[in-house]
Amino acid sequence: MMRECEEHGYFRDEYCPVCGEEGKFIMNDYELEKLGRTMAGILRHGRFNLKMDDQGFVRIKDIVSKVKENNPRMHWLRPHHIIALADTDSKGRYQVSGDEIRATYGHTIPLDLRLDTDNIPDELYYPTTEEEAEIILEAGLMPSDRSMVHLSLTYDDAFAAGSVRVENPVILAIDTNACFDAGYDIGKAAKTVFLCKQVPAECMRIIYEEELE
Repeated sequence: MMRECEEHGYFRDEYCPVCGEEGKFIMNDYELEKLGRTMAGILRHGRFNLKMDDQGFVRIKDIVSKVKENNPRMHWLRPHHIIALADTDSKGRYQVSGDEIRATYGHTIPLDLRLDTDNIPDELYYPTTEEEAEIILEAGLMPSDRSMVHLSLTYDDAFAAGSVRVENPVILAIDTNACFDAGYDIGKAAKTVFLCKQVPAECMRIIYEEELE
């Protein structure tokens, strides 16, 4: 459920988490999920071939028009619905700039995202399987189904991401300073997601949870 508090803005709940007011209805859960999937298709994968700049930004009004054109049942859609979805996304999947929006990560299309490379943690993490870990540690880490390698802020973040594929993912620790020294910059894309074109084999190792205790 998406609502808007007059004082505290958009929120995803029955009541404003700050003041407890019910707020104004914006979208139900089904509409929220439907719009989120459509936006991911447009901003991450180039669906509908909307005009997109080299950093991945698309005009919000263009998205509204194209969604309504292809799904008449969403005739109610307005720019503020898209802004509300972006503002309340807990993972920071979207960035709004003026009248444009882009996905911060997950792209399968080549872009020049120009991410912030300052204050990158000394170590980031990547989930994989036992079989793939051996190959990666020998050959290095390259993008597979995405245009960039996606790294996680914490061990737990990586484990959660890897658990979507396998029950007990193997977690690789990435030495970010070594990665920069090798000429592969790492940029912050979202709250817990960092992107890199590739990671050399010598910049990573398998890490176990007990090492972090």
